[in-house]
Amino acid sequence: MLKGRVVRDQKTKDLTKRIKAREIALIAHQDIDAIAAKSLIEKQVKAILNTSASVSGKYPNTGPSILLNAGIPLIDITQNVGLASLEEGDEIVYEQGIIYKNDQIIAYGWELNQQVLEEKLVKARFNQEQELNKFIDNTLQYAWREKRIILDLLIPEIGIDFKGKQALIVVRGADYKADLEAIKSYIFEMNPIIIAVDGGADACLERGYQPDIIIGDMDSVSDRALKKGSIIVVHAYPDGRSPGVKRIKKLGINYILFPAPGTSEDIAMLMAYEKGAELIAAVGTHSHMIDFLEKGRPGMASTLLVRLKIGDRLIDAKGVSKLYQHKIYSHYWVQLLLAILLPLILLGFFSPPLKQLLTLLALRLRFLFDF
Repeated sequence: MLKGRVVRDQKTKDLTKRIKAREIALIAHQDIDAIAAKSLIEKQVKAILNTSASVSGKYPNTGPSILLNAGIPLIDITQNVGLASLEEGDEIVYEQGIIYKNDQIIAYGWELNQQVLEEKLVKARFNQEQELNKFIDNTLQYAWREKRIILDLLIPEIGIDFKGKQALIVVRGADYKADLEAIKSYIFEMNPIIIAVDGGADACLERGYQPDIIIGDMDSVSDRALKKGSIIVVHAYPDGRSPGVKRIKKLGINYILFPAPGTSEDIAMLMAYEKGAELIAAVGTHSHMIDFLEKGRPGMASTLLVRLKIGDRLIDAKGVSKLYQHKIYSHYWVQLLLAILLPLILLGFFSPPLKQLLTLLALRLRFLFDF
């Protein structure tokens, strides 16, 4: 039996801003992605109820596996009887495929286990080739339509001089927090201009980095990050419409509107490139089909065009945290010990006071250990 307080939201990323440890998440998230899964794990949720298919079979999404490996029950709702009556904070009970509120049945569902999940993922892998064909067709179709818009895009003036400097773009993608931690020495040494894409701003602040620019549609960045004094660039549709502007105006923050097709990370890269950054490092970027399908995008036309344009000026640091797992081997300790002792021994030969001190120390050790 599973029992707990419910927090519900249509958008998982909004729910993770409110939910607390040991509460039950009620979401409507088809094909749960890795970022959503890790966000829910970080919040230490008790369980997840999903009114959509956690694995639809379109492609092998990784979120459910991550959740099950973390020991979090994942229940797909199969029949909604009265979930509409659930309010924030209501207590529910899940037992043997039935969900109760105040002893009344409000829904039916079934809990995913490793065996059922693997069967679904096998089917999804089989369907992946068909999905890839659609994805490539959409990418090429939109690339043809958008090539002039992307290649001739007018970049707004933002008041930062990029010339002769490096830029770091932080995107809320898979393992973006770990990758950001992995390149901390680069950030310390090079002091790049930091461009945070939406929720990437919060990851920067968590590690003590103040973004110089926050760019995006403003749907996943916190109010705290927006109020820190960064330059705010609101990504708008090519026709100028922008849902994010309303939120920024409500907070009373100055902003720059940037109408453009494609993703916010694409225009962040174009901005750094066109403003003269000598190198662009990117963390957490989306670069392959699964990344884009998890974002609900049927293609990656703008990303393909942008990467073709900026070429070797871009260094993609996605996954860098997995590239090298640091280990301290025994021979490192021997080398460290020799590095400390050798200068002392050499000094002992040339410094009479130190030589006497080392002699006394040797005698002391002989008395202590009786040799």
